Amino acid sequence: MATTWFITGTSSGFGRLLTERLLARGDRVAATLRRPEALDDLRAEHGDRLWTARLDVTDAERVRRVVDEAFAALGTIDVVVNNAGYGVFASVEEAADEQIRRVIDTNLLGSIHVVRAALPHLRAQGRGRIIQVSTAGGQTTYPNFGYYHASKWGIEGFCQTVAQEIAPFGIGLTIVEPGATPTGFGASLDTAPVMPEYEDTPAGEVRRALASGAFPLPNDAEKIAAAMIDLADSAETPLRLPLGVDTYADVHASLAARLAEHESHREVAHSVAST
Repeated sequence: MATTWFITGTSSGFGRLLTERLLARGDRVAATLRRPEALDDLRAEHGDRLWTARLDVTDAERVRRVVDEAFAALGTIDVVVNNAGYGVFASVEEAADEQIRRVIDTNLLGSIHVVRAALPHLRAQGRGRIIQVSTAGGQTTYPNFGYYHASKWGIEGFCQTVAQEIAPFGIGLTIVEPGATPTGFGASLDTAPVMPEYEDTPAGEVRRALASGAFPLPNDAEKIAAAMIDLADSAETPLRLPLGVDTYADVHASLAARLAEHESHREVAHSVAST
């Protein structure tokens, strides 16, 4: 039986790959993006199984309207994929106010808008899945990605809470965490004027590595898209799914270090008890 999907950010990257794969196997897709004409080739090939709408997820009112229109047009939506994203590559001091607002508005608030708009419809259906695209950077950190991390750590905390709240309604939520992958995301990163004070710091080291092409991209985008589809097809609904050899290694190291530090504070933590 065909599955119906609602996906944000479908002009490129994982959003485009998911849309192509799903249409090819006979599913229906409500694809949203800033420039719907970018999917004209898929519309010509797949006809009314592709529903498109212009959407900027930072516009909460527009998000609600488009989600309502998609459910009205398609009747049922089985899987909602929050994929739209924006990245700024700069140290904390270098980024401009507008860049900070955009990364938070897109990755954090934009994803929240979509979830909030979709939930009344999914509850009415009594079922559904939400896939939130995060990153290894939703559980660990790298220099020059401070504001990106703020948005991704924020949306992971939000989604972990939502997953508990919506489980009684038959709705599952999974945070997928792709690692570094050649999807064009790196080339699309917004940047800021470099401050010389950061040249000999970890921020400068990472900047030079990225500029030289030394930053590894060890994962296959097609395989990640396939894994997301397999996730939706499965009866299992894990809270998080790491998708990348680097994601697994980096997040494992981060969690181990955090747990070790946490354990080191056991005595002082208990020392402040009232009894």
